[in-house]
Amino acid sequence: MIQPQQITPPMSAERAREIAATFDLRALPADFLANPFPVYALLREHEPVRRMPDGSLFLTRHADLMAVYRDAAVFSSDKHVEFAPKYGVGSPLYEHHTTSLVFNDPPLHTRVRKLIMGALTRRAIADMEPGLVTLVDQLLDRIEAQGGGDLVEDFASAIPVEIIGNLLGVPHADRGPLRDWSLAILGALEPVPTPEQHAAGNRSVTEMLAYLRTLVAARRQAPGDPERDVLTRLIQGEASGEKLSEVELLQNCIFLLNAGHETTTNLIGNGLILMQEFPAQRKQLLADLRTAGTDEAAREQVLTLAVDECLRFESSNQLGNRRALTAATVGGVALDAGALVTLCIGAANRDPAVYDQPETLNLRREGNKHLAFGFGIHQCAGLSLARLEGRIAIGRFLARFPRFELSAPPVRGGRARFRGFLSAPFRTA
Repeated sequence: MIQPQQITPPMSAERAREIAATFDLRALPADFLANPFPVYALLREHEPVRRMPDGSLFLTRHADLMAVYRDAAVFSSDKHVEFAPKYGVGSPLYEHHTTSLVFNDPPLHTRVRKLIMGALTRRAIADMEPGLVTLVDQLLDRIEAQGGGDLVEDFASAIPVEIIGNLLGVPHADRGPLRDWSLAILGALEPVPTPEQHAAGNRSVTEMLAYLRTLVAARRQAPGDPERDVLTRLIQGEASGEKLSEVELLQNCIFLLNAGHETTTNLIGNGLILMQEFPAQRKQLLADLRTAGTDEAAREQVLTLAVDECLRFESSNQLGNRRALTAATVGGVALDAGALVTLCIGAANRDPAVYDQPETLNLRREGNKHLAFGFGIHQCAGLSLARLEGRIAIGRFLARFPRFELSAPPVRGGRARFRGFLSAPFRTA
């Protein structure tokens, strides 16, 4: 059994200030990725607006992140300036990340988000639930027949790939490469990607674009239901005649795969592994579900609280970025126009100024104002779908295997931006 995360033992004030004052996101210590939260706690206390060696600012307080999220006019999500030296202008990664929804400002952001949200209405998401339940139960049947498997490979990652594949209308026979493409493209977003990550990311963008061109051509010939098929909706545009260019269309299809796959895989995997780390919380959750019985509204409430607490405690996406378009002040620190800002979501979600006992997993926590989905105009467009996937996956897994155990130490993804696991072998009892 793996051990619960712990904040490091008390240290001298001098040592704590030294760790905070020397923190550099581009030169992380070897043990940081396993458990970054002790360092985040020191930064919040001693260097909440940390100016790093490259001149960028690293924010760890909840209030400071909220101030940046709320001011989209000053703090831009556009990445042309930041990504030019990182990827090289004209590279596949540069073209993708500077065109996708998440790394753009209005008006492109507004146009794309409106089209996507039109296919992710409350009714559309509710209509997905029966198919999601069937998919999860099929995966659980397979796991039960084997007596175990891998939480990530055999379960967590299989769910969002199917959901996004369905939204885009990707034939089942073509879905094999989707996860690897997504991991490679997002892996290149690390603060300092390796040459191998650069190469894999560029190759994956190129391969996925080639596939999508074929898929889009076929959908133009045989459109789907724009109320359910996101790709058809993106192709057809708004009734007003507002349409995406071919480049915008293709790159935002890649974005949809990446946004829907990686973070939801991490949500499900992290959540189930937290049940191993905190057995008392798992026991309490199972008891609360038994009390709810067949009352679907009560069960949904229990699982929603649990999913949101898992998102707070182990945010799938740990880091966000903005660029100040004008001179500004954050947390009492003056920023010049052009300053790059890193928003540490993982740190803000454990801010004691906002959360009672933030280092404690509390699956009954109410009023959970976590920032795992971001905030403001860039808040995750698929948050309701992600919550549904989390509730169904974690709830039905625990109902089927309440005494599951990890059979070997889980392997972390090894990334600072996206927090999750690559593998987690387990047995059902």
